[in-house]
Amino acid sequence: MIKIKSKPYQTTIFALFFILNHCIQAQTKKIKRPSSSVGVASTDTFVKESFDIYDKVYLYETYAQSDTPLDDSAIDFLEDALNDVTNLSASAPNVISDLDGQGALKQAKATLQINKAKKALKYSLVTIKELLAGRSDDETSESTEIDNAKEVSNDIQNDPQVEESPTQIIEPPEDTNASDNLEIYSKFDFVPGDKLIFFDDFYQDFIGDFPSKWNTNGSGEVVKLSKAEGNWFEFKPGYGIIYLPLVSEKLPEEYTIEFDLFTEGLGKKTSSTARLYITLDDNNGFSNGKAYTYATIPFGQYGAFGIQVRNTDPEATKINATVTADIRKAVVNNPHISIAVNQKRFRMWINEKKYVDVPQFIFDPSKIGFLKFNLLGTKDGEERIFIQNLKIAEGGIDLRKKLMSEGRVSTNGILFDSGSANIKPQSYGIIRQISQVLSQDEDLRLNIIGHTDADGSNESNLSLSKARADAVKNALVEIYNIASNRLQTEGKGESEPVGDNTSSDGKAQNRRVEFVKI
Repeated sequence: MIKIKSKPYQTTIFALFFILNHCIQAQTKKIKRPSSSVGVASTDTFVKESFDIYDKVYLYETYAQSDTPLDDSAIDFLEDALNDVTNLSASAPNVISDLDGQGALKQAKATLQINKAKKALKYSLVTIKELLAGRSDDETSESTEIDNAKEVSNDIQNDPQVEESPTQIIEPPEDTNASDNLEIYSKFDFVPGDKLIFFDDFYQDFIGDFPSKWNTNGSGEVVKLSKAEGNWFEFKPGYGIIYLPLVSEKLPEEYTIEFDLFTEGLGKKTSSTARLYITLDDNNGFSNGKAYTYATIPFGQYGAFGIQVRNTDPEATKINATVTADIRKAVVNNPHISIAVNQKRFRMWINEKKYVDVPQFIFDPSKIGFLKFNLLGTKDGEERIFIQNLKIAEGGIDLRKKLMSEGRVSTNGILFDSGSANIKPQSYGIIRQISQVLSQDEDLRLNIIGHTDADGSNESNLSLSKARADAVKNALVEIYNIASNRLQTEGKGESEPVGDNTSSDGKAQNRRVEFVKI
């Protein structure tokens, strides 16, 4: 009998085989990804994204079973994947409803694939929680936040089969034009800061150039749009691409951020992971610092994907949640985004509706205060995202107190369409505050004074400033029921500038409305 000696490499191979075999046996048998598409956009996207998450989660479980520690990038993926699993799960009824009217064979194939995707999501949810729960104590001091913040819909969690008639289908709201119904803004309570820090409408940039008041580690350009006026800055998608407005110093502890958003090419093939991240960080670089917070604006159209909010500090993740929101119609209809930061409190409005209000979101206001944007999940050249009129201003003060104590208040937060006296709907938070002062003191009378920048002739600006003051008066009378005889108006045109009329920032400061006690 010949005795064969074991070589070192044979021993190593045997050990690896033993470990892998043990891992495979310890796990659930892997669900096979469908090999072909169905031909229904929402179904194919839902299945692909579900299995993209599932495959990675399954791999990370393999590592964990073999006692291989997960690195920071894996933990970050798992934390973000919790949000994505929740969003995908909530979109399942919409995916099912899209099968109506399809042929019997296509419906049957789609049903089988959705079944598999739902099982993959269920596995991913349970496994992610188990993997995150296995982190060291100092990394999981707030792990219960995850369980409180994340829920999978009953349709996914309790029933592995697709229902033929889903009990609830989330329908997007009817498409409305905010300018046709300003009454809905009568309760809008956002008040912009009164001291301008940064403003960019890209007016001074050449078309095709990267904007002069921004920085990036990727690419972007200023463009003209056929369906919207002015210059717009197009963000380009890509992993790790960051856009930084060039604000040299850290933002104060009380400030507001506003911008207009425009989108093209969004549809049912748009990914559930397509989002604009709005981040407040402790540094002004191209990577996240030790402490940061972010909120996202989702662009997916085949489901009602919520707004993700997350914050972290050097010690632990405190909040990692998805706020329920159906903003599908809003994001394709040129919405205005408003954000107010008041020390630790963070609020965000989309048009007139406040979606986020977290009282303890900013860990350390003395450190976190640099604004960043990044775009993920869109298809370059097909799904396009643009912003305009980015305005950052210190304050967000209570104008009511200032008007009562000083007898006058000036604000550049009441905005108008270019060259027009049409009030932009997002301006009604300020007008509402003025109406409250007038309602509280019935003897109070005000002079409303309009001011413009120096674009155009003196005569046209004088006329425009008076028309804008009249428009504010009409809003107070018609929406807030203030007696007309308590208000008078005046236009000063460009005659009393407070900023440099040769710069965008200066022009924005000069376009203002004053309220003065009579």
